[in-house]
Amino acid sequence: MITTTPAAPPENLIGPDKIMDVREIPCSIKHGQILRNCLDLPVGDHFILLNGHDPVRIHDQLSNAWPGAIAWECLVQKPDEVRIKITKLNAVKPDSELPPGFTCSH
Repeated sequence: MITTTPAAPPENLIGPDKIMDVREIPCSIKHGQILRNCLDLPVGDHFILLNGHDPVRIHDQLSNAWPGAIAWECLVQKPDEVRIKITKLNAVKPDSELPPGFTCSH
């Protein structure tokens, strides 16, 4: 009998419409993917984070890790749909200096 493990979602989930839909991804994975996409985003560019709840913890983590580097604009706030425009304003720390502890408490 062959068993398979579900494939991990790709690291860059930003679609051509610049929306990164993370509603179906477990927090244990999604926080790292959002972080990775913020790191990979060119300065001046943005994406729309689509989540099922207010990602305030991610906002706090990004603000603390990279003060002034990421702009956070709430576009939609409904009980089951939150859309946040995340814009990279400045370069951020390289991979070797990534802050630990990007975890979810939701």
